[in-house]
Amino acid sequence: MQAVFPRFNAPFRHALPARFFALLGLCAALASAHAWTLDDVGALAQKRAQTPYQQPRAAVPAELAALDYDGLRDIRFKDDKALWRADQLPYEAKFFHVGRQTEAVQIHELSAQGNKLLRYSADDFSYGKNQLNPARWGDIGHAGFRIHTSLNSPDYKDELIAFLGASYFRALGAGQRYGLSARGLAVDPTGAKQEEFPRFTDFWLEKPAPGAKQVTVYALLDSARMTGAYRFEIRPGEETVTEVHARIFMRAGAGPRVATLGVAPLTSMFFFGENQPRAGDFRPEVHDSDGLMVATGEGEWLWRPLQNPAYPLVTSFSMKSLKGFGLMQRDRDFGSYEDTEARYELRPSAWVTPLGDWGAGRVELLQFATPDETHDNVAAYWVPEKMPAPGEALALAWQIAWQGNKQQRPPNGWVTQSRRGTGYSKLSAEALAQQTQFVIDFAGPALDALPEGAKVEAITTASSNARVVESIAYRNPATGSWRMSLRVQRLATPASQNAQPIELRAFLQHDTHTLTETWTNLITP
Repeated sequence: MQAVFPRFNAPFRHALPARFFALLGLCAALASAHAWTLDDVGALAQKRAQTPYQQPRAAVPAELAALDYDGLRDIRFKDDKALWRADQLPYEAKFFHVGRQTEAVQIHELSAQGNKLLRYSADDFSYGKNQLNPARWGDIGHAGFRIHTSLNSPDYKDELIAFLGASYFRALGAGQRYGLSARGLAVDPTGAKQEEFPRFTDFWLEKPAPGAKQVTVYALLDSARMTGAYRFEIRPGEETVTEVHARIFMRAGAGPRVATLGVAPLTSMFFFGENQPRAGDFRPEVHDSDGLMVATGEGEWLWRPLQNPAYPLVTSFSMKSLKGFGLMQRDRDFGSYEDTEARYELRPSAWVTPLGDWGAGRVELLQFATPDETHDNVAAYWVPEKMPAPGEALALAWQIAWQGNKQQRPPNGWVTQSRRGTGYSKLSAEALAQQTQFVIDFAGPALDALPEGAKVEAITTASSNARVVESIAYRNPATGSWRMSLRVQRLATPASQNAQPIELRAFLQHDTHTLTETWTNLITP
């Protein structure tokens, strides 16, 4: 929109205060600078959805592509070049350098002066010990960015959130350390021959006002079969919240039908833990998340301890509506990890809350094997029952709460630990080998409120290929909390069914009142 102002003749102009013309100039600048919204990014995403996908063409300079992990880490953005530092605003933005296995993105600044592309400059970076010649590269773009704010102290701006690679981002609350990540979208993580990884190709960083309590980022997503427009409203705190508004489009005629569309995906790592100890490692547990928690619209709460399985495991929890889901790091005790460098007890949980009714669908959990702690091997996401038609927008919004010691819990009771083994038994070695034992501890206000001598039952079920041999609940005399002991035996079935996992569900009950969330687990062959 172009602002139109009347002409002033010279005598009249000189009669007016100089501040009046300064104000007019500011108004003209504001009027000519179109206010960027999700509608603008949505229009770009919809337009892309109507055209064939184009692979990124920008090539990384050979000397950058040849750098190893340590060499690329030695390239650092200069602190004094941070966006908005000179304005002394509550937030600053710094940029990641491109390198091998990274693709350049376009990053813009939105301000009263308009929409400005933030171009790459070699002067913004320190290259450490690397022997490079950036003058030959030209404008190679940026790999991503991170936003800083005074999260833990008013005297220092900590890293708050980072966007780097594909559609990945991760955030921190006060006192936390980076762990699991979120993504803009997951396309065919299951149900197809190969997963498609959409990527954010363009970002717009909205310049915050002095004293702003949040910072806003827009992003444009693209892949072979999908496009999308995103707005991220990031509110820092003890529990940092990223509020996401998305409009997702399917490309028409762009290859095979999408089998699994994963909304609000989370990605994490589970190497080993209390339910799956690892011999030879001094650390009792190593994981960024220890369980999946789900709250259905029907009022049920579910807890699934994570595993590092020998082969990929896919589990679905179908429901008519979703209240929330998350990959949680419930165990916050340093003694559970004993790792003074990784500090797994400080890794955040990520709790996703839909904004509005998402309708029917399922929460899907994907787990696969990892040989060490450097690889993510867990993903969780929402799969809507109804898929959008080509060109039709799937408009959804959600919040991700990055939580530390204060976490989302079920209102009544929850699992505090889940251990697996054989334990003591009078059974023969042969009979014992056919059984699996679980010891599950629970805590929560519903259990704390029980009168002395209350009768608590362990309600358990198993899939048709197994039977529950033992299921008892009792108060732990050492801690005063409640414990469930569960034994399960695999049934003799046709060979074709022997490879099927055993599905278990269990919770505590007093009279007809459910006291805890439902613990669920898989026993793999």
